[in-house]
Amino acid sequence: MDSPVNQGPILIVEDDKKTASLVELYLQREGFQTVVAPDGREALQLARRHNPVLVVLDLMLPFIDGWEVCRELRSWSDVPIIMLTARGEEVDRISGLTLGADDYLVKPFSPRELVARVKAVLRRGRLDTTVQKTVWSHKDLVLDVDKRKVSLRGRAISLTVHEYNLLKALMTRPGRVFTRTELLDRLYPEGEAVIDRVIDVHIGKLRQKIEEDSSQPRHIITVRGVGYQFAEENGS
Repeated sequence: MDSPVNQGPILIVEDDKKTASLVELYLQREGFQTVVAPDGREALQLARRHNPVLVVLDLMLPFIDGWEVCRELRSWSDVPIIMLTARGEEVDRISGLTLGADDYLVKPFSPRELVARVKAVLRRGRLDTTVQKTVWSHKDLVLDVDKRKVSLRGRAISLTVHEYNLLKALMTRPGRVFTRTELLDRLYPEGEAVIDRVIDVHIGKLRQKIEEDSSQPRHIITVRGVGYQFAEENGS
């Protein structure tokens, strides 16, 4: 495994000080940077502030429990999550993985095993990145993530930063329905005070640039009462 130096920190979300200190100690011994949150509310704040490379997440937390923290993180981030819990039932493991956790460790656990799991999840994430799709297409619309370019019928089109980020979020997850709140989190990660209808304005302007008829969109589809999704049919 490559040295973790110069990577972002690992966020440890654990209300038991003894457990948090032990996890922090073992991770730091391996060269990882760490930050600790004693409750779910602070965990979400630190996640936005520090952009961690991985989250070690206890489920039983004050203010906001681990289930909700995982759900919130997954609405705007793909950061790997390893859940910690005293529960060992299969239904809880399945629920955690369904919410988007990458791994699951039942208390009491060996700190060495946790470190091994952390390394394995990060290594798997890097391997996934090497084969990650970078060019997305639908009908005559093409998004090249590496080059940060969008073309329509072979011609480059100019998008604002918000329009590009919005298109990228939707187009790289075809068929997934995004709520307006989720899209706001993608565009305004610092939590700027904006109303959710701002998304409708950005979508309207984006459609004018990428749709043949913005009143009958083929690419970005409105899901009434929920939000938006990108059409699932992909073409070359």
